Amino acid sequence: MEARAEARYIRVSAQKARLVVDLIRGHKAGEAITILKTTNKRIAPTVEKVLRSAIANAVHRDTDLDVDGLVVTEAYVNEGPRQKRVRPAPMGRAYRYQRRTSHIVVKVGEKNAAAGRE
Repeated sequence: MEARAEARYIRVSAQKARLVVDLIRGHKAGEAITILKTTNKRIAPTVEKVLRSAIANAVHRDTDLDVDGLVVTEAYVNEGPRQKRVRPAPMGRAYRYQRRTSHIVVKVGEKNAAAGRE
């Protein structure tokens, strides 16, 4: 049994979010929450919120589920749409820059199901 949670249009670049998501992939759910609490990155609380949502979705689907046995089976970050912005520049010019967004997906499943896939 696998449950997923997704956060979309998060205002952080996908490259920066992947640094945090890579830390929790394959770990137990409780251990992953501890890792995220001690990670000193701005996106870590958001990833933790998505992980907690995935855990809650798993419990909602199967009430007999052992939460301690849940493992982060998949965790990835995709790039979202970019917001194009203009900044004033010298001599009446304008510099364009992009505000990047990302979509964060976390899937949790039981340990034996994760081991069976590999």
